[in-house]
Amino acid sequence: MTEPTPDSAALEASAVEFTDLALDAALFQGLDAFGHVRMTPIQARSLPALLAGCDVIAQAPTGSGKTAAFGLGLLHRLDASQTRLQALVLCPTRELADQVGKHVRRLATGIANLKLMTLTGGTALGPQLASLAQHPPHVVVGTPGRVQELLRKRALDLRGLRTLVLDEADRMLDMGFEEQIREILKATPKARQTLLFSATWPDAIRELARKSMRDPLEVSVAEAAGQAPIEQHFFEVEPAQKLAALAGLLLQHNPESAVVFCNMRRDADEVAASLAHLGFSAAALHGDMEQRDRDEVLVRFGNRSCNVLVASDVAARGLDIHDLGAVVNYELPSDADSYLHRIGRTGRAGRAGLALSLVAPREMPRALQLEQQQGTTLRWGRAPLANLRACQAPAAAMATLRIDAGRSDKLRPGDIVGALTGEAGLKADAIGKIDVFATRSYVAIARGQLERALSRLQAGRIKGRNFRVRRL
Repeated sequence: MTEPTPDSAALEASAVEFTDLALDAALFQGLDAFGHVRMTPIQARSLPALLAGCDVIAQAPTGSGKTAAFGLGLLHRLDASQTRLQALVLCPTRELADQVGKHVRRLATGIANLKLMTLTGGTALGPQLASLAQHPPHVVVGTPGRVQELLRKRALDLRGLRTLVLDEADRMLDMGFEEQIREILKATPKARQTLLFSATWPDAIRELARKSMRDPLEVSVAEAAGQAPIEQHFFEVEPAQKLAALAGLLLQHNPESAVVFCNMRRDADEVAASLAHLGFSAAALHGDMEQRDRDEVLVRFGNRSCNVLVASDVAARGLDIHDLGAVVNYELPSDADSYLHRIGRTGRAGRAGLALSLVAPREMPRALQLEQQQGTTLRWGRAPLANLRACQAPAAAMATLRIDAGRSDKLRPGDIVGALTGEAGLKADAIGKIDVFATRSYVAIARGQLERALSRLQAGRIKGRNFRVRRL
């Protein structure tokens, strides 16, 4: 780690563009891939200190550009010619780790021979051990539990670590990862650079920072760049009427995509199944699901063939959601910070946000707590109750086909488009987002063209070969 500056606060800069910074030239290729030109507030205020090697503790909400900030910081200090682990990013969930890993990998486009590994639970340990034994990665993005496990197996060596990032540190502590984090910290050199990013600053975060960081620069950004005001509405509803109220609100507002938050995993399953029965393209997402099932739900939500995601708080952390039409609280969370986390997923990129909350009489103390924290009177209304016997909700415009082939079969999105517009005879505007994984691929098709596309692909070939294709 470079020597800390005497006054780290002086490093807060008025730079607006990335070209104002002394960034490694190779990183501009990655910035070009994202189309980044002007920095967000969190990037402008933290990057000068990050590049100088100083410790930074930053309060930044989801969507503020924090991943690019610490990604650029750790890549700038990395020497790809040295085949050893130099940067570690810890995340609270598998979904967030996967998202961060993809983001950093893309930022590193201009760095030749860089090896980045995403190490999380819920995936086979054997292939991870084999890859680590082959040669160590330069960057690891992982969850505390899996990183701790690999440390104990002596498969990870953190003695040469230059940069440690704790992303969404508040959630990692909320989820009980404090012991794992402390064990990981002990395995790293004291001269490392430590970066702590958190949406809130509870006492536990300040204590962690005090014990693990050296004279950190503190940066706080209240809102994501370009975040529009979020229109918040509250509805007092008896518990027995919540499903009818939820369906009524979704029909009334008709958001292109919505996340419905439940406090309990079993509620997420029940609410998703009930909405699907009413005709909504809905799916549940929670921690009890198998990883492949979670991946497929996220693929469907991302390609607009599922437009209502019913999720638990933990499962929804780190979702890469753009242009989310609405957030619905099927039940209010137990604390005000969690409420702000939930509704912060709507109203991004300058678009209006919408947050709808169903409140049972027993939840009124939570609503009053929100009112006190926000310092404004909550807007209450009467929820429209859908007729659950006669409700016919409109299905999503797209549907998804799964192809049992992927990168390991040298399959590319262009091959799938070619098969669909060629032998299947579809027009290009009937084809939506395509996701290619290691052994499987997913393609969104206009719902009215789905059966035609399925039958043609099953009878024809993709890249000259026959692959199993089915509706997801």
